[in-house]
Amino acid sequence: MIPVQGFSGRKVAVLGLGRSGLSAARALRAGGALPVCWDDMPKARAAAEAEGFEVVGLSRAGAFEDVACLIVSPGIPHLYPAPNPVIAKAWDAGVPVDNDIGLFFRSLGGGGWDHHDTPPRVIAVTGSNGKSTTAALIHHILQEAGRSSQLAGNIGRGVLDIDPPGDGGVVVLELSSYQTDLARALTPDVAVFTNLSPDHLDRHGGLGGYFAAKRRLFAEGGPDRAIVGVDEPEGRYLANQLAEGPGDDRLIRISSGQKLSGPGWSVFARKGFLSEWRKGRQVASIDLRDVKGLPGAHNHQNACAAYAALRALGLGPRQIEPALASFGGLPHRSQIVAEADGVTFVNDSKATNVDSALKALLAFRNIRWICGGLQKEGGLDGLTPGLSHVRKAYVIGREADAFAMQLPGIETDPCGTMQTAVARAAAEAEPGDVVLLAPAAASFDQYDNFEQRGEDFAAQVAAVLRG
Repeated sequence: MIPVQGFSGRKVAVLGLGRSGLSAARALRAGGALPVCWDDMPKARAAAEAEGFEVVGLSRAGAFEDVACLIVSPGIPHLYPAPNPVIAKAWDAGVPVDNDIGLFFRSLGGGGWDHHDTPPRVIAVTGSNGKSTTAALIHHILQEAGRSSQLAGNIGRGVLDIDPPGDGGVVVLELSSYQTDLARALTPDVAVFTNLSPDHLDRHGGLGGYFAAKRRLFAEGGPDRAIVGVDEPEGRYLANQLAEGPGDDRLIRISSGQKLSGPGWSVFARKGFLSEWRKGRQVASIDLRDVKGLPGAHNHQNACAAYAALRALGLGPRQIEPALASFGGLPHRSQIVAEADGVTFVNDSKATNVDSALKALLAFRNIRWICGGLQKEGGLDGLTPGLSHVRKAYVIGREADAFAMQLPGIETDPCGTMQTAVARAAAEAEPGDVVLLAPAAASFDQYDNFEQRGEDFAAQVAAVLRG
């Protein structure tokens, strides 16, 4: 645990008692603070009370008297589409609002690192797509290289639940826009921006607000090294803002699909090969084509981001290359769950928006595509470049018929349920086909989360293959 510094003997309110909220309450208490907690869900309040925390309604009159700070869980809106009433009360009372990420950066070095020969480092990864895979890949390679590493944030453990890093230790954080938007302290040593595509627009008041939340990791934090994907205008803008000149090697530009030139430091992937260039010459090349855990151009971009972050820490290409090859991928992200009779079954349930689903479609050919669910804003037109890879779409979700009507030019089968979709796709698949779950939609019309949807897909595949 990372004990929170700066609030000893002072009352700190915690709103939201899920994983990050309870973790923050524990870390606050460990640092000598006096947490007062609230959650709208009775079960969550009961869990906090069972751990001895004071549970107080934060919307009541006078709730913020003598409160030093309000800590908010990432799922609670603080500005758009409307501020949570408790947050509005904190504003009115002049109480600072923060989150567990802000507490982490405020407290990480609080114990003093003078005794370390090599100070610990923090790598923070954000972006629209690929940040989970990139963070996990960085963590995997560090472990394979014999470096102490902990993975936390929006993936793995709550950020305050990790152990204080030791000599030369590395903390790898995946940070969502919800987390970067509110944190009052953001000071990573290495910051990574993978890419940007429309998502969570209601929470950020549009695409500009969404990008601004991501950009805070670089603008507020001032990392020693910045890794920036430049395949979208926002990434190119961010890279330009950060660099003092063409040869500024505090910035490493990354890309998938285009060769990057110039005197600076860049890492890019083309035709399945990762290349590192520095000061106008190539210094390394890695063949990614047979790395099963990283299929497709989008995963090759993730590989570039992870490679660049590790090079920024001083790891060599020969340390990184074998660890890339041994990476097995993450559950629900281009995860191969079965192979039988020449047919591959791939679970990409995390593809909850059009952009991530398109990347999955472009990664494979001869696709029996399972898609559908709770559709997000913007329609499905963005999927068009990948539809030529689809042999047939098997549509799930409560609005399967309406979803299928938005996929012109391909054969569709409104199946409704995962069980029906997997059974029909498997029955019709031929050797060389890929049965791909890449929904391009949220899961909440039928499942609690995308993980549950992916687990159902894997279970249905296993049932079909058992016969």
